[in-house]
Amino acid sequence: MKKLVCVLSLITTLYVGANMTFAQDDSMPVKPPVAKKEPKTTTIHGETLVDDYFWLRDRNINEPQKMNPEIIRHLEAENAWTAAVMKPTEAFQASLYEEMLARIKETDVNVPYREGNYFYYTRTEQGKQYPIVCRKKGSTEAGEEIMLDVNELAKGKAFMSLGSTAVSNDGNLLAWTSDDLGFRQYKLNVKDLRTGLPLPDTAERITSLAWANDNRTIFFTTEDPVTKRSDKFFRHRLGEKQSELLYEEKDELYRIFCQRSRSHGYIFLTSASSTTSEVRYVSADRPNEAPKVVAPRRDGHEYYLEHHGDLFYIRTNDRGKNFRLVTAPVKDPQQSGWKELIAHRDKVMLEDVDCFASYYVASERENGVPQLLVTEIKSGQSHHIEMPEPVYVAGVNVNREFNTTTLRFSYESLVTPNSVFDYDMKTRQRRLMKQQEVLGGYDPKQYQSERIYATASDGTKIPISVVYKKGTSRDGQHPLLLEGYGSYGISNDVDFSSARISLLDRGLIFAVAHIRGGGELGKEWHDQGKMMKKKNTFTDFITCAEYLISEKYTSKDRLAITGGSAGGLLMGAVTNMRPDLFKVVMSYVPFVDVMNTMLDATLPLTVGEYLEWGNPNEQEAYRYMKSWSPYDNIEAKAYPTMLVRTSLNDSQVMYWEPAKYVAKLRAMKTDNNPLLFKIRLVPGGHGGASGRYDRLKDTAFDYAFLLSQFGITK
Repeated sequence: MKKLVCVLSLITTLYVGANMTFAQDDSMPVKPPVAKKEPKTTTIHGETLVDDYFWLRDRNINEPQKMNPEIIRHLEAENAWTAAVMKPTEAFQASLYEEMLARIKETDVNVPYREGNYFYYTRTEQGKQYPIVCRKKGSTEAGEEIMLDVNELAKGKAFMSLGSTAVSNDGNLLAWTSDDLGFRQYKLNVKDLRTGLPLPDTAERITSLAWANDNRTIFFTTEDPVTKRSDKFFRHRLGEKQSELLYEEKDELYRIFCQRSRSHGYIFLTSASSTTSEVRYVSADRPNEAPKVVAPRRDGHEYYLEHHGDLFYIRTNDRGKNFRLVTAPVKDPQQSGWKELIAHRDKVMLEDVDCFASYYVASERENGVPQLLVTEIKSGQSHHIEMPEPVYVAGVNVNREFNTTTLRFSYESLVTPNSVFDYDMKTRQRRLMKQQEVLGGYDPKQYQSERIYATASDGTKIPISVVYKKGTSRDGQHPLLLEGYGSYGISNDVDFSSARISLLDRGLIFAVAHIRGGGELGKEWHDQGKMMKKKNTFTDFITCAEYLISEKYTSKDRLAITGGSAGGLLMGAVTNMRPDLFKVVMSYVPFVDVMNTMLDATLPLTVGEYLEWGNPNEQEAYRYMKSWSPYDNIEAKAYPTMLVRTSLNDSQVMYWEPAKYVAKLRAMKTDNNPLLFKIRLVPGGHGGASGRYDRLKDTAFDYAFLLSQFGITK
């Protein structure tokens, strides 16, 4: 009861009266900004959609100076209101930031990996926002060569993201891409590492790149400037002014990317929708040849390539949703000649395959838990790498060498910091190369993680991962933060966060709902939460929340929920469906304006995502999508306390979606609960700020907001 009194006291301090008049400082806003209404109508399938806030959309986000100044003023007013409401927490934010920063080893180096004659690594320095990319020749004891200092690239810029980096076979040339807008708009540069000087070869809107073995030819893919769909594949020879277009993907459902096999034998160009793929290949030794197709695309057939000697290793779903592994002769890889190595299994998802000279490693997932299956190619004998905890996340790390018996993999859990291991596939011995240091005496034995299950109305068991500090009682009195995603077949894994300790140590429980639509339990788990079954994602999350309450992990007035991007869509949908169930909602770059976005084929991602959400140009899909689209289902009723965050330059969920969502909520909700909208107006991307200190300050802000709602202010 004391916590409830504290939070009510805080809200009373912030607000006076039904219109939430601010009562702190005469210079602060007295009420939240109210967006004007300018109705825009869209008629489809005999219905008329009315969007009162369409005017908040402006496509000139890469040139803010050209944006509608009225929109900028409104967004600035939203930020000012949020800052005013959060002003009493500024000291708490600062202390949280210092507390979380104190756990981080600011000057640090990651584990070097070998490629050719060099050992490559990145390192950080105290006070600097970005990593420094380095290498040493021949030995980790050799002198350091700085290839790229991202801090130097970022000078004078509010955002800097390093994309791809690739070194030529002879080790002399570095190809790299960077984005300084936050719009995922990457530019290619090439640097001569012998002289440190840039070459004149550049290209715009790069989405992937790969070197041929001649140290002169670069293959790369580029995106369409309007839709941002990766659609063109080029061959570029250094020194030539023009790049040669080798392939253009004209089907708007498909995106392309290229990569070189670990064997250095081939360049693969994969063209994929969310349900179908097709792979072309070019010899890395004969880069002037035309690309060849392995197997022509067939609707619903996905396959992906690796290379070993005279065989292609192919991961394919031709005999089941969860994929099997086959080989095919490089000379004639047509489907009729495929030979099975790993059969399809109903309960095991084959997620990836990595080939080495004497072994291949299959990344699998069973019962929601990742596994690494190592197979000796000559004998065919297989074994799983044993993991120390029942619930964890593990995966293949950076492995650039083909002729090796050492596999580098990563491991972490909700209580175990990120750990990098070198595993001898022959002797089965492992060596811990580095575990993330958590300064200040972190002891994992003080924390407890568990996997529990909620039962959906159709009998489906929904996994929930939970972590809390040992000694936390199950009496329903503790605040709990429940995270969800549930889209694209992406698994929401149980990773470690040193920042999260600040929540756990204050008695908060953290949980992850592994709901349908994600990939935790295989392809069928994804299929049961997309298209015309999308509502399963939302009802699963609600079921998890109700279960956590019934089992007294928390209570309605202590339950907070969070999600980003498609997870933000989840937040909008479940809040519309059950606003009474949640105390606090934290929504990041939320995809909430589903109908308007999916009806606009010129926006990034739209057409390709018909296969995830549905195509609203089809009447049945339209009606189903409209029944759950968060923006379209806001009603005049009470909603929880909410924080919505985004970036102006986000290219994956355009800023106007959350801006419109907040505007409509403000106009319709009947409660006095705080609704805060925070937008990064300087360049920032889908993940927010790019600098590590800036990101940590954002986390401190979010934690201060969250904890203060439960009366925790120090």
